[in-house]
Amino acid sequence: MVEENPELALMGSCVLVTLMKGEDVYVMNVGDSRAVLARKPNVRIKEVREMFMNGAITRNSLVPLQLNKEHSTRIEEEVRRIKKEHPEDDGAIENDRVKGYLKVTRAFGAGFLKQPKWNDALLEMFRIDYIGTSPYITCSPSLCHHKLTSRDKFLILSSDGLYEYFSNQEAIFEVESFISAFPEGDPAQHLIQEVLLRAANKYGMDFHELLEIPQGDRRRYHDDISVIVISLEGRIWRSSM
Repeated sequence: MVEENPELALMGSCVLVTLMKGEDVYVMNVGDSRAVLARKPNVRIKEVREMFMNGAITRNSLVPLQLNKEHSTRIEEEVRRIKKEHPEDDGAIENDRVKGYLKVTRAFGAGFLKQPKWNDALLEMFRIDYIGTSPYITCSPSLCHHKLTSRDKFLILSSDGLYEYFSNQEAIFEVESFISAFPEGDPAQHLIQEVLLRAANKYGMDFHELLEIPQGDRRRYHDDISVIVISLEGRIWRSSM
């Protein structure tokens, strides 16, 4: 298929897989999606009081624990790895992107960053300056394990579009607050709506103005977003935009 349509070598995807069995949670990922666990803080009363007074947490709030490793140029370890694998290429990381093109350092697809032949098959305007034969990105996954405890409350699985506008702490605070106020509501959909609101505010437009922009053109204002919220009491919510 790629031989017949070489432009497919430009396409790629991140993957986040979570397996929950009893108290064990396994997370496998390729790319920059995140699995963020919300849990009660395991600190002494004095430390909780200090965190509350400093504004780090609110009363009765949860704290985030990211369960997976992120594969992007935001992670210095990933940047060092790519530079080490391409010592002859000063432009391996350029403008905080792999070859000036991708922020993710591992992904499925994106063959033009993995083999010279897929890069050479592209129209000249899409080609990178591929030096050597080693891949610039890989699809090698990271696997993490977490043992659940009574402190753990819910899990947010999301593509990186959510974290263009939220920190891990802000995301779990939004879900915690929403579930408390609207126990029959959909916290996954709420997170996406909040991203759209923040994107609209950032670019000086009304929420409905943003929604009227065609889906493809809207990528200039926010990335595609997929969110799954898993309550450890047994409920699951899914939403995407």
